[in-house]
Amino acid sequence: MRYAQGGGLTDAGRGARERIRLEAVERFGRGEKNREIAAALRVSERSVERWRRAWRERGEAGVLTKGSPGRPRLGPTQISRLERELARGPLTHGWADQRWTLARVKTLIGRLFHVSYTVEGTWRLLKRHGWSWQQPARRAIERDEEAVEPVEEGGLAAGKSTAAACGGWIVFEDEAGQSMTPPRARTWGRRGRTPVVRVRGRGSGRVSMAGMTCYKPGQRSRMFSAVRECNGRKDQPKGFGWRDFRDLRARIQLGGPIVLVWDNVRIHLTAPLREFIAANADWLTVFQLPSYSPDLNPQEGVWSLVKRDIGNLAAADLAQITRAVKHRLKQIQYRPDLVDGCLAGTGLAMDG
Repeated sequence: MRYAQGGGLTDAGRGARERIRLEAVERFGRGEKNREIAAALRVSERSVERWRRAWRERGEAGVLTKGSPGRPRLGPTQISRLERELARGPLTHGWADQRWTLARVKTLIGRLFHVSYTVEGTWRLLKRHGWSWQQPARRAIERDEEAVEPVEEGGLAAGKSTAAACGGWIVFEDEAGQSMTPPRARTWGRRGRTPVVRVRGRGSGRVSMAGMTCYKPGQRSRMFSAVRECNGRKDQPKGFGWRDFRDLRARIQLGGPIVLVWDNVRIHLTAPLREFIAANADWLTVFQLPSYSPDLNPQEGVWSLVKRDIGNLAAADLAQITRAVKHRLKQIQYRPDLVDGCLAGTGLAMDG
């Protein structure tokens, strides 16, 4: 069935529906049963029952369509207001969780505009205006949106200006870790039976990862990483220390000044590291990301790719986790398109 841009039936669609209903009227006159008519016309029996009732009460005129009832009942101004209210989230409108369902959107439309939509009509309305059913990203409640907004809207203006002035690279740094328990990944299973992934309950330890995604206009994007395995042995470091960040060899391999962008984790704010940054201000400039905003760091996208690849991995020991992580990081390192995609996923841009 064809719909016009405004939401109503086209002339061809209306004509097809009227021909179907006229044929149904003829079959009513021949005394055919509803099931036979529904099968012949490829419509539901309920529709045939409704048409037969209208035919008995008002004749042929009661069965024929009355033109297009599908014109949108919300104007452009109302649609704009609805989208603003949807962007505010369900919590603002009194629901306990943060899911927009069709039933809730239908209720919201009734509250705002005193217009009644069906659930199916609500679905069509949302689809028509560019909305879809999606899995949301998580953001911390403590996040300061006023601090994040300038970064999202203007990009890394200060960092880009500094990098352009010194002819350097913008480098995003972050750390992550992986235990023996692998991330859960989607898999096919029989309906009604939850698939079970068997992993080892014994064993401890953690694989620590540190990475840098590096960008410079006109240059191939780069990614550097370091992996450290911790088995819980005595005097074994549990992760990366400030000396590890100091000794990262990104400057030597990039061959130029660095504008480093990272978060406010405690290890980044230690006095020795701050002294090292101050002592090397000729080639190193550091910018801090707003608190609780990991979605602005493209290195988080790299960790997502790594953990997606080891999803449901039933590792025999920590060494197998380490090998899988290193293998995936090496693959990403030779795929600058993936590194660029991680930057695009943040909404930030290097150009402009």
